[in-house]
Amino acid sequence: MSTAPRRTAVRPRTARLLPVLLAAAALALPVGCAAPGELRDHGAVTPVTPSPARVPLWPGAVTAASPTPLEPTGSRSPEPAPQPVPDLTVPGQDVTAVDVRALVTKDPGVTQDERRVLEPCPGCELRAPEFRDLTGDGRPELLLAVGLADTVVLHVYTASGDRLLPIHRVSLLKEFGAETVGTDLWLYEPTGSFRTGRLYRWDGVRLALADQKVEGIGPTPEPEPTPPTAEKPVVEKPPGTGPSAATGGGAGAGVVKPSAPSRPTSTPSAGSDAAVGKQPQPTPARPAPPTATPTAVPTAVPLPETKP
Repeated sequence: MSTAPRRTAVRPRTARLLPVLLAAAALALPVGCAAPGELRDHGAVTPVTPSPARVPLWPGAVTAASPTPLEPTGSRSPEPAPQPVPDLTVPGQDVTAVDVRALVTKDPGVTQDERRVLEPCPGCELRAPEFRDLTGDGRPELLLAVGLADTVVLHVYTASGDRLLPIHRVSLLKEFGAETVGTDLWLYEPTGSFRTGRLYRWDGVRLALADQKVEGIGPTPEPEPTPPTAEKPVVEKPPGTGPSAATGGGAGAGVVKPSAPSRPTSTPSAGSDAAVGKQPQPTPARPAPPTATPTAVPTAVPLPETKP
C-alpha cells in the first residue's frame, strides 16, 4: 500500500477567488481622487434650460408711430374676476377650435363698434387669431385682434374646462408691435423718437401689467428754418405827384399844398433827392466879404499970401 500524501486540488478554488480579490482591491482605492491638473469625474452634468426666444405676433402687420398714454397700475380699482363667455363652449378644451365669429358675437366684453367687423366696414379688420401659452400650463391661449378705423382692441382668452374665460383686453392705436417671450406678453408702441414697451404677465387670474419702459430709437428731426423775407423800402411821394394831380381829376385837382417846412440837418445831395423823389433845393449863396473903402487923404490947402 502506498503511503504518499494525498494532494488537494486548490487551483479551481484559487481561480474562483481571484476576481473577488481584484474587485475588493478596486473598492479600496479612493474614488474621485486625481493628481493636480488631471480631470475629475463629478457625475452627470445638470442640463441647461435655454432662455425663451422672442416670438412676434402678427409679423405681417406694419408697425408705425402710435402714441398711447400709460395708466399707472396703482390708480386702477380692483377688477372683478373674469366670467366665462355665455353660450359658448370650447370643443375638447382646445381653444384653437373656437369659432372666432361666434366669439365676437357672444362675448359681452366686445363692444358694438367692434362687432362691425362682422359686416362690411371701411377700415375694419378681424385679424387671424394667434395661439401662445401665456399662463404656463402648457396649453395655448387665444389672442384676437379686432381692428377699427383708428384703434385695435386686443382680447386674450384661456380655456377653463369647456368654457372660455377672457383674461385680458387692451385698446391700442392702429399700428402696434407685439411679441411673446416665454409666457410674457410685450406690447410696443413707438412715438416720435421713443418707443414705449409694456409687459403683461399672468397673475393667476388675468394678464396684469408687470413692467413698462421707454426706449430712445433715434433723434427727432428738426424743422427746416424759414428764410427771412426782405422788406421793401417805402418810397415817399411828394404832394401833387399822385394820379389825381397828374390827370387833373378830383376836387383838389391843380392845387398843390406846400409841405411843412423841415429844419435841414445837412446839405442834401442830388443823388439822395432823386432817390426819394424830392426836388433839389438851391444852395444859398454866401455873401461876399466886405471890401475895404479907401480913406480919403486930405490935400494941402494953400494959404493966402500976406503982403508986408
